[in-house]
Amino acid sequence: MEISVFELDAAAVRRHAEALCEILTDSVAEGAAIGFMAPLSRQDAASFWLDTVLPEVEAGRRLLLGARRGDELVGTVQLLTAMPPNQPHRCEVAKMIVHPGARRLGIGRRLMTGAIERAARSGKTLMTLDTRTGDVAEPLYRSVGFEVAGVIPDFAWDADGRALHATTYMFRRV
Repeated sequence: MEISVFELDAAAVRRHAEALCEILTDSVAEGAAIGFMAPLSRQDAASFWLDTVLPEVEAGRRLLLGARRGDELVGTVQLLTAMPPNQPHRCEVAKMIVHPGARRLGIGRRLMTGAIERAARSGKTLMTLDTRTGDVAEPLYRSVGFEVAGVIPDFAWDADGRALHATTYMFRRV
């Protein structure tokens, strides 16, 4: 089945809210280190998409890309583009999420490639991100050109709350 990457505007965020919530809640339930603790309620997931992401997309401070497999939304990645005045050349990759049922199909790579292309079209010359050290996404980020800038120990709790994990900061020139 073909995979396509597309940008979600505000109307698309509203239209795909249920799928976005499912991607987020199911990923957190599977242990994804994306800033949430398990179990993540449907209400909290909806609040994230509609109260946090949507206003930022509407204001043009955040770009949201989605990955579709056939007609089904199966992944997302965000580019935070509103940076301080001395950093207009930079953007930050955030919340690269692929639904657990759609992993290992190249969707994450397609999302990251789309994010890099979109950053370039926006005039950005530097991208940054952070990821749980040793996470399955770390080799993906390296494979699309991100380099390690450093590691911070005990940065955040795992989604199940059992242990602290380190985070790896990475960057890529566009």
